[in-house]
Amino acid sequence: MYTITNNIKYELIIKNSKFIAIVNKINNINDINNRLNNIKKEYPNATHYCYAYIIDNNKKASDDGEPSGTAGIPILKVLENNNLTNILVIIIRYFGGIKLGANGLIRAYTKCTSNAIKEATLNELVSGYNIKITFNYMKQKEVDYLLKDQKINNKQYDNLITYNIDIEKEFIDVLNKNNLDIEIIKETLIEKEKLNK
Repeated sequence: MYTITNNIKYELIIKNSKFIAIVNKINNINDINNRLNNIKKEYPNATHYCYAYIIDNNKKASDDGEPSGTAGIPILKVLENNNLTNILVIIIRYFGGIKLGANGLIRAYTKCTSNAIKEATLNELVSGYNIKITFNYMKQKEVDYLLKDQKINNKQYDNLITYNIDIEKEFIDVLNKNNLDIEIIKETLIEKEKLNK
């Protein structure tokens, strides 16, 4: 699976209709309505605001008034075909006076989404864990060195130091070999190095 690292804006004009794809990295379904509302304010008077998203196992597509199956589903299929997650694509359409027909709309929404995705930088997502590591102050330098390439979400300093981090599954062995107190909180997906598609 992959996710985007950067938000993208892409425009396409087909038979006087303007299609504007806004591609967003998104981690929470609750943020989608806010993003849609902001887009509607930013691009007032558009004819349609069609969208699709995938977040983990949650998927949704909306035609927003276009003929059924001609906008949201084509957007969603592009996301699925590119094995993407944590992504929201909204395509704003300003109708240009020439009807495109069902097949023309499907082609337009597919092309607009595909071209926008091609401009994105992608990170691979791999299986991992969100964990807590607890250690004493004497070990901080050693732990910081071990974790130099890991994403540390939070650090707490009490009698002992506690880090909350996201790590790849294989990295658990490295931590265990260093006799660290580890608590696995949940399985998660971890972003790896950037890929250009």
